[in-house]
Amino acid sequence: MIKISETRVIGLMSGTSLDGLDICLARYINEEDHFRYEIEFAQTVEYSAEWIEKLIAAEKTSGKELLQLHSEYGKYLGECVIAFLKKHKSEKPLFVASHGHTIFHQPQFGFTFQLGSGAALSAACEIPVVCDFRSLDVALGGQGAPLVPIGDALLFSDYDYCLNLGGFANISFEENGKRIAFDICAVNYVLNYLTKRLGKPYDEGGQISASGKIIPKILEQLNALAYFKKPAPKSLGREWVELTIFPLLSEKEKTQDLLRTFTEHAVEQISNSIGKNGKLFVTGGGTHNTFFLQLLREKCKSEIVVPDSKTIDFKEALIFGFLGLLRWNNQINTLASVTGAKRDSSGGIIFY
Repeated sequence: MIKISETRVIGLMSGTSLDGLDICLARYINEEDHFRYEIEFAQTVEYSAEWIEKLIAAEKTSGKELLQLHSEYGKYLGECVIAFLKKHKSEKPLFVASHGHTIFHQPQFGFTFQLGSGAALSAACEIPVVCDFRSLDVALGGQGAPLVPIGDALLFSDYDYCLNLGGFANISFEENGKRIAFDICAVNYVLNYLTKRLGKPYDEGGQISASGKIIPKILEQLNALAYFKKPAPKSLGREWVELTIFPLLSEKEKTQDLLRTFTEHAVEQISNSIGKNGKLFVTGGGTHNTFFLQLLREKCKSEIVVPDSKTIDFKEALIFGFLGLLRWNNQINTLASVTGAKRDSSGGIIFY
């Protein structure tokens, strides 16, 4: 007789692109150690202009102000959870797994910081919380990222590659019996930065990019950056983009040409990261950029598989819920083969 265990969990994810808070309530079903999921409800809560301003400014605030914002944002997350449950007339889940919003990610200096106090979140919604998934891995000498690959391995094992197109593009796959994963390049973090020059939050469907022309010199400079020659494990953060990428995107150039050039660069780097043909499972907000996906289909030899819209938009929140479940059960949720840490670990702080 098959032993079946089900757990309902909410996963929260806030990405570097600041397009909002993803909330995903899912059932995780374990059938004799084979996991599957069912998304019950999911939605994105758009940030108000005030919250966007606060999150952007957070890195430059004083320590006292940052701690205050840490608690304030945690309470806000808890209030969003309450509103979400009321809207969908849903019973409370076993716990909430929160990624938080990354303010600092500098594993080379031994630290990472995701805004959103788990204690404040739990107190606000009166539900247990699992949070701070990255710190233990960084303390063990790892990159603290990417964390999603163990979810790829256990929930999406039918695919040879799992690619997420968010603020950054990251990929995971099996190699010689181990899960390998790394951040490939920036995507929406840069594309949205450029479209804001035109007074738009993002390039819908990649239409503006499609109207531009490639600037060969800038494309060459982007592709020549040292990061792309580094072996995995490796990860990217906002700081690297602002220091390395933004200076190359001169306002003297036409914005549509910069968008087209950067899109070409990102697609090339993604295609170069895929070592063999196979099934490429693509999710994340960048999947809605039809021009980007068109170029990727042209350059990539693998079969590109795009899932249903809920999985596209909420896969990261879904997987952070799953990471929380592994932590809740004291099981490994962070792979040293992915992050470069001394050992696998079960990362996350639990507020009961």
